[in-house]
Amino acid sequence: MVCALAYSLFGKNIPVAELFILALFFNIRLEAGGRAFDIPISQWLFLSVFLLALFFAAGKRYSEAKRLGERSHDHRTVLASYPTGFLEGVLLVSAAAVLVTYSMYVVNHRTILYSIPLCAYGLIRYYFIVKSGREGDPTSSLLFDLQLFFVSLTWVLIVGFGIYGVK
Repeated sequence: MVCALAYSLFGKNIPVAELFILALFFNIRLEAGGRAFDIPISQWLFLSVFLLALFFAAGKRYSEAKRLGERSHDHRTVLASYPTGFLEGVLLVSAAAVLVTYSMYVVNHRTILYSIPLCAYGLIRYYFIVKSGREGDPTSSLLFDLQLFFVSLTWVLIVGFGIYGVK
């Protein structure tokens, strides 16, 4: 709660830092869940979640800037601070890093190896969505883009059965 308040009061207006703070919130949740269920969080999973959250944060900001144009700073002040092309660069770098870190995580869980192409497809599809000027909110994209919805559902099934299925 203190972190969320600090973000709302100060962090949301600091370029770059606001993206990292949002991503760190997801890692705080990941660590809390791991501790609550006494499940160790691997370094690769930690990095994958952080980088995926960074990817989505940059995608959402990019989408807002693109859709709102010159008036985007009226919606979110920090958007005026990002140079042209910066958020797109963060999207591309973080997507590539997610794919690498997720692949390294999966190497230790061979039963979910086939989820890597789905991960790549999902990242590229979300990038396509935001570059096309559509809604960049990850939840909206997941629920209302049929391709992203089905690839995510397939990913959940592969990972679920791969980890918890019959061996």
